[in-house]
Amino acid sequence: MIKRKGAYFFGKLNRFPIVAAFSDRKLDLSFDANPQNRKKFLNRLGIDYRNLVCVKQPHKSKVVVVTGKHKGKGALGRQNAIAGFDGLITNKRNIPLAVFTADCLSIFLFCPKTKTIGLVHAGWRGTREKIVKKAISIFRQNFNSQPKDIIAAFGPAIRNCCYEVGPEFAKYFKQGLIKRDNGLFLDLIAINKNQLVSAGIERQNIVDSKICTSCQNKNFFSYRKEKNKAGRMMSVSMLK
Repeated sequence: MIKRKGAYFFGKLNRFPIVAAFSDRKLDLSFDANPQNRKKFLNRLGIDYRNLVCVKQPHKSKVVVVTGKHKGKGALGRQNAIAGFDGLITNKRNIPLAVFTADCLSIFLFCPKTKTIGLVHAGWRGTREKIVKKAISIFRQNFNSQPKDIIAAFGPAIRNCCYEVGPEFAKYFKQGLIKRDNGLFLDLIAINKNQLVSAGIERQNIVDSKICTSCQNKNFFSYRKEKNKAGRMMSVSMLK
């Protein structure tokens, strides 16, 4: 990871003509926070915050294909964000995509050959519904992107060291559950990585920030630790 301008960048992604970055807890970038925070963060990245495209993130698995008509949706508030989706894909330049997290996993997707980007918000529900595989399917069907060419990157999220879940999760997931210290822990990263590989993504093309939002709560928001007091980090991607 590379940190500059108050944001974290993936070296493997940002050598391409795209922006792929996420914030930390220095700025709350949620819909309920001061909109000047969003403007400040995006200005540092050379992004016009008024063009931002956001979704309302109902913790499901629908992915929207973003076009010019979506520019600015959710940029200034929740009421104008695209409802019903947890992922975004576009091949349009200068339209920044964003998802917001505070323990859930953000997944960046980029196909250099077709110049297509995607961003996915993957909590346990979206992961159970295989949202990232659905995103890869849209890459293939809508943009003719081949999975072997796609690069994926994982933002900050709660990791298996801290993500303790109830016994009912054994019904939801056949893999990615770890029994430890008389508890059951979920590995969101491993499950989504396996889903990407099963969709045809090369393992060497999957990059992980390795940041646990719970362990590193001093630097990142964690809903598990802070409950309703938690703000939100932004993951943002844009084709230049």
